[in-house]
Amino acid sequence: MKVLMLNGSRRENWCTFTALNIVAQELKNNAIESEIIFVWKDALTDKLDDLVKSIIEKMAECDWLVVWSPVYFASISAEIKAVLDRLFMVWENVLRCKPAAWIACARRAWTTASLDIFNKYFNYAEMPVVSSRYWNEVHGFTPEDVQKDTEWVQIMKILWRNMAWLLKCIDAWKWQWIDRPEFEKKEFTNFIR
Repeated sequence: MKVLMLNGSRRENWCTFTALNIVAQELKNNAIESEIIFVWKDALTDKLDDLVKSIIEKMAECDWLVVWSPVYFASISAEIKAVLDRLFMVWENVLRCKPAAWIACARRAWTTASLDIFNKYFNYAEMPVVSSRYWNEVHGFTPEDVQKDTEWVQIMKILWRNMAWLLKCIDAWKWQWIDRPEFEKKEFTNFIR
């Protein structure tokens, strides 16, 4: 099993990265590979399309997607939003039916507003959203603060355990020759006349 993690932070070695590494180590301890893609350098440039294509190529090898973002001004970062807008609009069918999870990183508040944003992307692409026992959020102003958030560490362990269970179920279904549901072209209704 392999996880692709998208890091939407503008700081390479700060709170979101610290949280990602804690999770990557937990995954490694459970024989699950992970790869972190740091999107900020290319997300708001003319390299966005190349970045999204590389993400899709990597998704072909991965079993699930996890999107991380710090909370800036009560929302996800502009960098991760640009990537998700392009990724889900153009490559929805590649992502379809792959389990997904989100994690928001904030000093104090507004992570639940980010939850709403992330879930809209996943729901649009028919991706099963894996949950834990509380919202997938970590709090801290510094990397040291993140490491002290013991509640978050427990939430992440439960999230990865639930994700691994779901992937094992999906793998068992494949042995029974149960394919993912057939794709239907979306219907669009416009009520404005």
